[in-house]
Amino acid sequence: MFDNTYFPKAKKFWQSGKMYEWSQPTIHSMTHALHYGTSVFEGIRAYKTSRDPAVFRLKEHLDRLFHSASILRMTVPYTKEEITESIKLVVKENKLDSAYIRPLLFYSYGNLGLLPKASPVELSIGAWEWGAYLGEKAEKGVHACIVPWRRIHRSQFNMTAKLGGVYVQSAISGMEARSKGFDEAIFLNIEGRVAEGPGENIFIIKNGILKTNNNAESILEGITRSSLLEIAKNIGIETAVGPIEKEELFNADEAFFCGTAVEISSIVRVTDASDPNSPEKEYSIGNGEFGAMTKKIKQTYLGVVTGNLSQYENWLTFVFD
Repeated sequence: MFDNTYFPKAKKFWQSGKMYEWSQPTIHSMTHALHYGTSVFEGIRAYKTSRDPAVFRLKEHLDRLFHSASILRMTVPYTKEEITESIKLVVKENKLDSAYIRPLLFYSYGNLGLLPKASPVELSIGAWEWGAYLGEKAEKGVHACIVPWRRIHRSQFNMTAKLGGVYVQSAISGMEARSKGFDEAIFLNIEGRVAEGPGENIFIIKNGILKTNNNAESILEGITRSSLLEIAKNIGIETAVGPIEKEELFNADEAFFCGTAVEISSIVRVTDASDPNSPEKEYSIGNGEFGAMTKKIKQTYLGVVTGNLSQYENWLTFVFD
């Protein structure tokens, strides 16, 4: 039996065309993806609106899910339209006004050679109520640690794919940062520049300019990231995309993480532990508080996802339509 302590309001999940009770096991222990990380996934949110729950940028998430599947040589057994309807069904069945949604494509039970030649592709979809990913501290600003391990490099792996196995690096670094009392980790890339968090992109603000990096810096270009670049331009904030040196982060007026799970979380302090042979050094970002421009961007973003800004309604998929 599986309880739902860490999956609030989750009662049912969808797998391979059927709804199951949340506590019902459906995966064999010899499933290929459990051993080799041969899975692809998306993190998606639905928000409560004045009409009904709306899924934010579902089309873009499913486009990336199919792209990731192609990198792993998966033949997806469902169309995007079928997955869209299944996601809506899961939100409805769990009676959720807002939700975090996790579709997972994986090589299932068949064989356990490295190549999943006899392991069919299955799809599972779960949804639950999930608040701030970085907890209550996210409301005031978080303290991040630059870890010594460099982000997987774009020359080693296709960083445009969201593959389950890659996130073992994120899990290890995230646990390491928290074990030392920090709220989150930050990766540098092999070039020594700022890459991203374990599951978040990074923005900095300096002299009123909002800046982030791109996939040339060995990051996954998140859907929240691309949304914020467009939103910022629309509200009159100048944007820039390019490499971010460590010193730019340390000297920024403001900085924040962004992503589907984390949404927008201000970074108010950073400890540089990137060189294990040198003492760690702590930096305060700007005045060490949740910055005014970050607040403005976050407030606008929340207006977008909750359907309060009609110009962005095409980014919303209403569950009961």
